Amino acid sequence: MNQSISTNTQAILLLTAPLITGNGAANGELLTNREYRWVARQLRELGYVPADLLGNNSAELLRELETVIPADRIHRLLDRGFLISQAVERWHSRAIWVISRADSEYPTMIKNRLKEDSPTVLYGCGQPRLLEKGGLAIVGSRHVDQTLIDYTESVGQQCAAAKKSVVSGGAAGIDRAAMRGALEAGGRVAGVLADSLERAVLHRDNRNWLLDEQMVLVSPYDPSAGFNVGHAMQRNKLIYALADAALVVSAEYEKGGTWAGATEQLQKLRFVTVYVRSTGDVGDGLQALQKMGAQPWPNPKSLDEFLATFDLAVSIAANSEQQSSLPLSAGNTNSSDESAPVSNLHQSTPPPRDSDLPAAENRSTITDHNDAQNHAESLIAFVRNILIDVLAKPKTEKEVSTTLQISKSQTSLWLQRFVEEGLIEKRTKPVKYVLRQKTLL
Repeated sequence: MNQSISTNTQAILLLTAPLITGNGAANGELLTNREYRWVARQLRELGYVPADLLGNNSAELLRELETVIPADRIHRLLDRGFLISQAVERWHSRAIWVISRADSEYPTMIKNRLKEDSPTVLYGCGQPRLLEKGGLAIVGSRHVDQTLIDYTESVGQQCAAAKKSVVSGGAAGIDRAAMRGALEAGGRVAGVLADSLERAVLHRDNRNWLLDEQMVLVSPYDPSAGFNVGHAMQRNKLIYALADAALVVSAEYEKGGTWAGATEQLQKLRFVTVYVRSTGDVGDGLQALQKMGAQPWPNPKSLDEFLATFDLAVSIAANSEQQSSLPLSAGNTNSSDESAPVSNLHQSTPPPRDSDLPAAENRSTITDHNDAQNHAESLIAFVRNILIDVLAKPKTEKEVSTTLQISKSQTSLWLQRFVEEGLIEKRTKPVKYVLRQKTLL
């Protein structure tokens, strides 16, 4: 792939990316995903694209954006020219490319399914076109026995024989077993990483697969970024968004990233048909997923049976009555395209108020779930995802309340709930809340 970075992508990187070069941490003023969405909408309404922020009339444009983000903050971010040049040089030396939603190479499956919730930028190594192949998402726990490793490798081999890509997360255990099985059988693999892309592309076990164009590794996070629980949870939806069907090989009940990603897919996103392993000791986790709507994997014995299983899954997903959109989406598959300015597209969208959040969630994700328990579970999942975004950096209770525009008492209740759940931790001196750094699986 041509590793040149478009001017639009340069501007987006300056606004949103930490540009880690090994010499320091991320800039604390970076725009969050939500803040950047507001900026992108405003730019479209004014008839501009992100690259215009780097042009001769940028001062006037920054004044136009004052209603969204303070001009001095955007100016300081855009003034990181030397840092971005260092970062780009580092990425290029490692054959890492970067694309944004403004680029034509950005995966259409992600953009069409996640819409405005699509990652602003994607970093990767290998052929981006492999991200457009669809395939079978194969996911599961890190710590499994050899029996499950062998089982998973055999499914990866079946994918290769059927010329279907494997999409997985690149983690130890099930993810790597699925990818290895497909690659060694001559198949194609798309690995969606939550951290350490730079280390992965330099690993000797991956180099030949990348050079032979059998594998692409991609991440929505800086190539040098380490593990972060919020990042790991957010990348799950990308795995499903890039696939045509999914197989969950193992999952702990109500615990870990595999469980979180599968339940989100079954109850909220509904991009693909989800299968679960149906042989051996499936455990409480897979049984619970099946009760939520996952289908038992039929264990196809031949190529024809595998293709029939795969095609059936694609047909079920395509004919699903509900194609859910994520909260805060414009409901337009082109709404996240920053490369094409659209004047008077719609009125500027302000940060959502507390009263808006559950209503939007109900409209887009729980139309088929009318009982009180499912309503409550959907609302909790929605707030959990919001806090993952908001608490990427430590914040006081007041700052969280202000950001979400909800009362302090309600903020306190949500924070306490997720402290007890283990998603976030409460720090003292001063009292602040932040995502807990821990292994998911």
